[in-house]
Amino acid sequence: MRAFTDERDWAKFHDPKSLVLALVGEVGELAELFQWLPADRAVQLAAADPLRQRVGEEMADVLAYLVRLADVLDVDLAEATRKKLENSAERFPAAEVHGEAPEKI
Repeated sequence: MRAFTDERDWAKFHDPKSLVLALVGEVGELAELFQWLPADRAVQLAAADPLRQRVGEEMADVLAYLVRLADVLDVDLAEATRKKLENSAERFPAAEVHGEAPEKI
């Protein structure tokens, strides 16, 4: 992502605020694809083109902006994710929440 950005001299546009807003916009576009789908058929419907292709494109946009934001802010996403999962495992032990949506704590 950094090389792609540098080749186009776009880094000057990639401040954290702008990247977060772009990320939110792309998440909105992804959400729009599912907005009116019946929840019980969403997986099935998203498995077939043209929706499958569009979902993949929007997910790629979300990932690209997230990776770029992490680069700009010098956040190691892999490490942050590992730590988050470790914390979540402690907060929500499988034996206590198995099969249940935990209440927000």
